[in-house]
Amino acid sequence: MSARTTRQYIRRAQRPDGSGRSIQVAQRAAGTVEDALRGVARPLAKYGFPYRKPSAPKSVVVPRAPSELGDAYETEWARRPVARAVRGAIIEGPMRLAVRVVASPTVSGLDRLTDLLRTDKGVAPAPVIFAPNHHSHIDTGVMIRSIPAPWRTELVVAAAADYFFDAKWKASLSALALNAIPIDRDATSRATFDRLRDVIADGSSLIIYPEGGRSPDGWGQDFKGGAAYLSMRTGAPIVPVHLDGTGEIFGKGSKKLSPGRTTVLFGTPLTAGDGENTRRFNERIEAAVGRLGDETVTDWWTASLNAGAGRSPKLSGPDANGWRRQWSLGEKRRLSTAGIRRRRARRWPDLG
Repeated sequence: MSARTTRQYIRRAQRPDGSGRSIQVAQRAAGTVEDALRGVARPLAKYGFPYRKPSAPKSVVVPRAPSELGDAYETEWARRPVARAVRGAIIEGPMRLAVRVVASPTVSGLDRLTDLLRTDKGVAPAPVIFAPNHHSHIDTGVMIRSIPAPWRTELVVAAAADYFFDAKWKASLSALALNAIPIDRDATSRATFDRLRDVIADGSSLIIYPEGGRSPDGWGQDFKGGAAYLSMRTGAPIVPVHLDGTGEIFGKGSKKLSPGRTTVLFGTPLTAGDGENTRRFNERIEAAVGRLGDETVTDWWTASLNAGAGRSPKLSGPDANGWRRQWSLGEKRRLSTAGIRRRRARRWPDLG
């Protein structure tokens, strides 16, 4: 606006014909509205930072906020009274029914846990670490259904942070229904170990899969040392467990459930010996689960003879190529009680 135009507006506002008075009234009205808006907005100021992101100049690179998912997801809320009551209803209701209908587990070996269950009346048994093999997502439900009640009421599941805690809804559901806590299965961090140690110190038992993930081909995988290390640092004994049949019901890569029977076999609790390091203890845990696998398809006496002679089949299967491993797996399933209702067709070698 030029200086001449400005002078014209001033002279017009000073005219005695009333037009200047109208402008003054309009200015006062605008001021009143502005004061009213400030009065309304003033209480909203308390909802600014830190509840709302502060503004920043475009030239400033604002660092990304740390993720609250993955192994950083906080699950403490899932162990509070209300969440525990809801989880108890889920486990004893829908989960128990679903496992019975889908997997129909036969549980054996609970007599081997008798010494751990012997406590004074009204005293809960000491925490233990259950270390089963892993073939399917239904393994956790089968385990929770099969573990004796004194431990089942205070049971925590170590779940893969990159799978079960990669989305808010999935993390919340896993924490509530399974009492799961996230772990990094590639490299166990100090924070993850502290979290597991704390839940054991609070009296909770733990389900942890030493393989770190589901079997890709029906055979087991080499055990990682996390369970052995945790047992040695906390003093909680390891209970080896062998699950049979869950891979055929809903194995890795399966698109639909194929209901059938499963077998859950508990082994003798293990503790680290004097001077035994984590690697050797971990190898002993893996051998114990492998021996239970042999007992599942034979019997206790035959499995004991094989173990004494060093002939126990390896949990990871034969050292051979793909079709031979599938052939051997078919033979194993043929002997397994859990495979009677569902026998997979063999994959014959491609001879060209």
